[in-house]
Amino acid sequence: MPDDPELRRLLWYLLGGTRGGENRARIIHELLKRPSNLNQLSIKLKLDYRAIQHHIEVLKKNNLVTSQGEHYGLTYFLNPWLEAHIDLFEEICNKLNFKSEDGVA
Repeated sequence: MPDDPELRRLLWYLLGGTRGGENRARIIHELLKRPSNLNQLSIKLKLDYRAIQHHIEVLKKNNLVTSQGEHYGLTYFLNPWLEAHIDLFEEICNKLNFKSEDGVA
């Protein structure tokens, strides 16, 4: 897939240019493996529920994740736009030296 300059800038900003970028990258890695709700992400990533909630809101506001369902059953998915350019996400994570839970950048 051709490079997407808009997504590249957005990812650099959200992952490398703001506090919490590494946690947002961890959330994206986890959602790439399996759509999850806030509680599942909190347990899997060993982060406070409120921290997950904050980062998900940032990712949603920037159209990188979508959701389906209601209340506690609300499940989060990667936006197809991000999924189509996941190699760009991985490239930026590598440059930032971020490692996923399974040790892969």
